[in-house]
Parts: sequence; structure tokens; C-alpha cells
Amino acid sequence: MAQRYGGKYSPDGKSEPQDAGPQPSFRNAQMDPVGMRANLMFLPPAILTLLSLNDGAAGLALGLIGATLWTGGALLLREGLKAEAAYAVRKVARKPALPRKILAALLVGGGAALAAWKAEPGILIATIYGAATAGLHLTAFGIDPLRDKGTEGVDQFQQSRVARAVDEAEQNLSAMKDAALRARDRGVDARVEQFQSVARELFRTVEEDPRDLTAARKYLTVYLQGARDATVKFADIYARSQDAQARADYLALLDDLEQNFVARTRKLLVEDRTDLTVEIDVLRERLQREGVQLDRN
Repeated sequence: MAQRYGGKYSPDGKSEPQDAGPQPSFRNAQMDPVGMRANLMFLPPAILTLLSLNDGAAGLALGLIGATLWTGGALLLREGLKAEAAYAVRKVARKPALPRKILAALLVGGGAALAAWKAEPGILIATIYGAATAGLHLTAFGIDPLRDKGTEGVDQFQQSRVARAVDEAEQNLSAMKDAALRARDRGVDARVEQFQSVARELFRTVEEDPRDLTAARKYLTVYLQGARDATVKFADIYARSQDAQARADYLALLDDLEQNFVARTRKLLVEDRTDLTVEIDVLRERLQREGVQLDRN
């Protein structure tokens, strides 16, 4: 949602609120992976549909089917880019269950083949255009991740539980961001983004060691659901009344949540280091009992 800039040096002369909060940390911020190139993929099927309107029944049918295939490919591409971005930011991740970008290339190639057949019937010509289009699509956007990342030695059942919990937590964060935009307050937007960054730090910690899920589950579910609901209610109230006290209370809630998430993340890291130290000490004792001399330098 577009927002008019209303800073100190804007034409209306209004100053920024003094309690806008600290600037967000972008360490774990997530950019929208769907860029202009992906959005432009919706243009060819629209053109193909328009050009097919005066081509008779057969030509119109081929054109509409080709445009439908191409549009489906464009939609799959968007989802594939989002899945790839989520895979890239995680240290431990499974490959996407559905290779959306590869399927998108096949659908776009099929749409191009039908468009070529409509213009000049012939299997060879349609195949050449379809294959060329699919190849260019893969060259421009790449393929999906085809292997799991960072899962060596990790219990698959536990990792699946973590993945489901993190996906649900990410949905709550997205809902928080969407609700905060309705408040039309850049200071609130920035504060929500900062909280998202802190929350994702906890997500990454749990992903690296699925054993931490039990200790962090309340934060990934109950706390984030509460934060989401509070954000929705705040946005509804603030959008209508611009209530300064409601804004202050909401920012104070985010402060408390952020402190709790930071404390939990630090505690998990300390516990992980403690577990590692214990395992190292046990291993050293076993080696020493077997007569192996260890160099501690």
C-alpha cells in the first residue's frame, strides 16, 4: 500500500513522530523475490489472447489454451521464486516438494508451441519454438533447488516438525506485516520489521538444532499468534482514530516480545554450547581411558 511521505522536509512540514522507535535491523529481513522480470511473464499471454480474437474458432481455441498454459507457468514461476528464496535464507532446508520453476518452463514452452502452431501449423516448428522458449525461461530464472541443505546427520522426523512449525510462524509474521500496513504509519512498519528480524533469528537457531523446538514451540506458536492478533486489532483501531495511546501500547508490546525472543535465542545458544562441551569432555575421557594422548594446544 502506497504511503505519502510526511517527514520533516515534506511540503506539509510535519515532523516525524519522536517515538517512531529504533531503525529496523535487516539481518533477517526478507525481500520480495518476485521482481519485474517475473511479472512481465503475464504480458505475452495477454497479447496472445488479443491476437487470437479474430482468428476464427480454431485459432481462438489454440490461442486461449496457449495463453492459459503460459499464465499457469507465470503463476508457478512466482511461487517457485518464493520457495527458492525461503530455501536460500535457511541454513537447514528441504528441497521444494514441487519443482515449480521447471514446471513453469514446461508450461510456458507449451504455450509458446501452441502459439507457433496457430500462426504456422506444423509439429517441427511448434516443437522448436516451444523448446527454445522453455530453454530461455530456464536460462533467465534458473531451476529449483534439487537437494536438501544442511540435513546431514539430522533426524528427519524432527526436521519435518521444525519445518512445519517455522512455516506456521512465518505465516503469522506475514499476517503481522500485512496488518501493520493498514495502520499507515511508517514508524510502526519499521518496528514490526525489526521484530520480524529478531523472531527469524530464533527460527534459524531452531532449524540448526531441531532439539530446541520443544523449548521454543511456545514462541513460534502462542506468542506469534498473539502478536498477530494484537497487530490486527491495533491496525483496525489506529486506522480509524489515530489513537496515540494505542500506538504507544502496541510498540511497548513489541518491545516486550522482542526482549523475550532475544532472551530465548541466547538461552538456546548457551544450552547448545553447553551440550557440545559436555560431549567433548565425555569423548576426551573415553579416549584417555583407552590410552590416547590428546594435544590440548
